[in-house]
Amino acid sequence: MENNFKSGFIAIIGRPNVGKSTFLNRVVGQKIAIMSNKPQTTRNKIQGVLTQDDAQMVFIDTPGIHKPKHRLGDFMVKIAENTLNEVDAVLFMINAEEGYGKGDQYILDLLQKIHSPVFLVINKIDLVHPHKLLDLIAQYKDKYDFEEIIPISALQGNNVDNLLGLLKDHLPQGPQYYPANQVTDHPERFIISELIREKVLELTREEVPHSVAVVIDSIEKRSSNAIYLQATIVTERKSQKGILIGKQGTMLKNIGIKARKDIESLLGTKVFLELWVKVKADWRNKQSQLNEYGFRMDEY
Repeated sequence: MENNFKSGFIAIIGRPNVGKSTFLNRVVGQKIAIMSNKPQTTRNKIQGVLTQDDAQMVFIDTPGIHKPKHRLGDFMVKIAENTLNEVDAVLFMINAEEGYGKGDQYILDLLQKIHSPVFLVINKIDLVHPHKLLDLIAQYKDKYDFEEIIPISALQGNNVDNLLGLLKDHLPQGPQYYPANQVTDHPERFIISELIREKVLELTREEVPHSVAVVIDSIEKRSSNAIYLQATIVTERKSQKGILIGKQGTMLKNIGIKARKDIESLLGTKVFLELWVKVKADWRNKQSQLNEYGFRMDEY
C-alpha cells in the first residue's frame, strides 16, 4: 500500500428521517441500510465501506437522535452519541425541507464536546427552492463552526461526489481496514433481518412498525442455487400480530414477497422465505429481550 493512502471513520448524525440511510446506500452502491419514510428506522450502527484507489472511508449510519420513549430508544440514542467520540469526521445531516428544529439544537450541543471536523450536509435539496437553501445556510452558519456546508440530494446523487472529495481531503493517512470489495461490516443475517423489517415498515401503519423486531431462525443452503430462510417477526400485542398476518395471511405474504426480492438481490441466488409472527409483550422495555434481538447496551 502506498504511503499516501488515506482512511478513516465518518459518523452520519441527524434527526430522524433526514436521509442518512439513503446517503449511505448511495455511497456504497447497494442497499445495506433500510429506508423508510417513518422516523427512527435505523436501530444499530450500520457501517458502510467505500474503497477508492487512494482512500477508504468507513461510514457509520447512526440512529436518528430523538427523545427516547422506551429502553430501545435509550439504546438507539446512546449509540449515536457514543459514535461521535470515535470518528475522524462527522456529517451532521439535515433535511432541507424541514429546516432548523429543536432536535438540531440538541445535536449541536453534543457536537460542542467533540474535536473532529464537522460537515453540515443539507440533504433533499431537490425538494426546495434555491432561495430557501441560502436562508438555511445563513441560519446554520451562525450556530456552529462547520468545516464545510455542503448541499446534496442523496436520492438523486447531486453533489455527493463533491462531498466525498472534501471528506477525503480531511482524512488522515492510514491503513486499508477492509478488503476492497467489502461494503459493510455487518453479517448477512443482520442485513437480511433489516430487509424484512423494512417491508414491515413499508406495508403497515399506525402502531405496528416500531414495535417489531425480526429474528432469523435459520439459513440453509439445500442446493447449489437456492437458499432457504426462516424468520420470525416479533411484535408486542395480539392485535399487531393480526395486522401483520392480515386477512387470510395476505399481509404476511406481501411482506415475504417484497423482502425475498431484496434478499435475492443481496445474496445473488434464489431464496425461499418462510415467515412467522410471534407476540412478546413490551419487548422494547425488557433488557433480556433486547439482548436476544441484538440490542446489547453493554457493547456501547
